[in-house]
Amino acid sequence: MDAQPTAPVPPPGCPAHQPGGRVPLYGPEYAADPQAYYAYLRHYGPTAPVEIAPGVDATLVTDYATALQLLQDSGSFRKDARRWRDFNEGRIPADSPVLPVLAYRHNCMCADGAEHLRLRQSITDSMMRIDPMRLSQSVERISDFLISQFGERGSADLIGSYAKQLPLFVFNELFGCTADIGDRVFFGITGMFDGVNAEKASEVLFQAVGELIALKRRKPGEDVTSWLLKHHTGLSDDEMLHQVSLLLGAGAEALVNLIGNTLHRLLTDHRYAHEGGLIDEAMDDTLWENPPMTNFAAHYPVSDMEFAGQKLTAGDLMLVSFAGANTGPALSAARKAGSNRAHLAWSAGPHACPSKEPARQIAVSAIENLLNRLPDVELSVPEKSLAWRPGAFSRGLATLPARFTPIKPVSRPSRRPTTTPAAPAPQSAAAPRSEQGGGWSKFLNWLTK
Repeated sequence: MDAQPTAPVPPPGCPAHQPGGRVPLYGPEYAADPQAYYAYLRHYGPTAPVEIAPGVDATLVTDYATALQLLQDSGSFRKDARRWRDFNEGRIPADSPVLPVLAYRHNCMCADGAEHLRLRQSITDSMMRIDPMRLSQSVERISDFLISQFGERGSADLIGSYAKQLPLFVFNELFGCTADIGDRVFFGITGMFDGVNAEKASEVLFQAVGELIALKRRKPGEDVTSWLLKHHTGLSDDEMLHQVSLLLGAGAEALVNLIGNTLHRLLTDHRYAHEGGLIDEAMDDTLWENPPMTNFAAHYPVSDMEFAGQKLTAGDLMLVSFAGANTGPALSAARKAGSNRAHLAWSAGPHACPSKEPARQIAVSAIENLLNRLPDVELSVPEKSLAWRPGAFSRGLATLPARFTPIKPVSRPSRRPTTTPAAPAPQSAAAPRSEQGGGWSKFLNWLTK
């Protein structure tokens, strides 16, 4: 007699054990094994009911083909967060940690139609002006500085001491941040995505970016902020504030996790740790199986409708599970037969990431320089002891402890800057103590030694 199929079992701690319960995509159980949650969610079909934070409901798309359909259908689904029904009807807690990420902003990510095209064009044109050679030199200088801070010890947390800092340092340089502004940008972005005092972190970030824009209006330079200000679309101050904040925030969070998750694979996967696999291949595998942004791309149905067999109400919060869609069982054979870069880690459709090429260059360069400087680096704790940061939107390690043969620090940049770094500015009285005299200030001082 054939065995009868068994019903999928919810992961430990999941309230879906109760009839009608939504599946929580937050907390330590989810962070420890998100793929177990996605496997369970698939029994609902291409979409599933989830809770991304206490009191915040969403419909999550876990199927690759369905995700592409949603991402490419700008007629049925819109990005404008002012359509969010639960928020408009007062059902979202005012102190919810996801609000700083999901709230409406006057940027291309929350825009549709002609407004989206205009705002996005200013970003794509400005990012295309980045010189790849200058970018590589910037990454190498910053990498050398960060490694010089821990290289003599022979051990380091490669997340806190390297992956978490490098992207923001690179962005601070590309966007022309002074010492004080750059330190506060770092504080704001990390706080928003970690969900720790997210409201204060958001306030600090927007204040710092506002000061940066005012500075670049007075003294433009060869940087992304100045190029956005000069763009023919004529961005307003409000549009500039939210465009720059989007590029710094979403870009940095994704890059921190991409660098960290790829390093994790390089140090723990036998193909790379012992068989000499290539960094590019490890990064592609990471983007498929452990992408830096896991559940994102908020969309809202424009009307009541049926989608992928589920009834939706206008203004429902829809999220795409890049991690779930990339790893679906129906996709494994297609992945082997097709392109290794057909994943959804950069999203798809009109709102696909406009900066994926420079982002990939930054990540690859950062990892290459680290491995060249520390050729015998290895994980210093059991892999099973590693903890992942909780949260519905992104996937990143809390720490990545490593050991290596101690090296002498680099006392000065291996290549001088192609432009003069911005001089340190006086500390803002409004800046929290934790970010005053931060890493960006130390880097600028190191450059000018």
